[in-house]
Amino acid sequence: MTDEDYMREALHEAQASSACGEVPVGAVIVNAVGQIIARTGNAPISIVDPTAHAEILAIRDAAYKVDNYRLNGTTLYVTLEPCTMCAGAISNARIGRVVYGASDPKGGAVKNGVKFFEQTTCHHRPKVTGGVLGKESAELLKGFFKARRRK
Repeated sequence: MTDEDYMREALHEAQASSACGEVPVGAVIVNAVGQIIARTGNAPISIVDPTAHAEILAIRDAAYKVDNYRLNGTTLYVTLEPCTMCAGAISNARIGRVVYGASDPKGGAVKNGVKFFEQTTCHHRPKVTGGVLGKESAELLKGFFKARRRK
């Protein structure tokens, strides 16, 4: 599978989150041999947890499944540029690569904002690829917030 294929899986998770009233962000984690080991979407409203971003939930699930808090050799696919909290979790989990869809000029912390992985205090810096299915990811978010403003 390609980066676009995995990002489509993350977009599917984002759409499922949107159907539940959550901000449509989805994430999947893939192991070194290309198997999806975790998949989820945003859920802070559903589970009443402000840390329940798609990335955090996927990291928790993957770590549980592999029985290790280090996720060396994995790739995280997420539909929106990670925030500072999620970038910290990605670094702590030692995820090898991050692929994201839409940039987030307001809340992102990878390409925008604090540029977490570029800080000298960052212990682990994954390889980062941005903009994979970025247009589709951005359109999903824009549509969600447009519909919400109408209500």
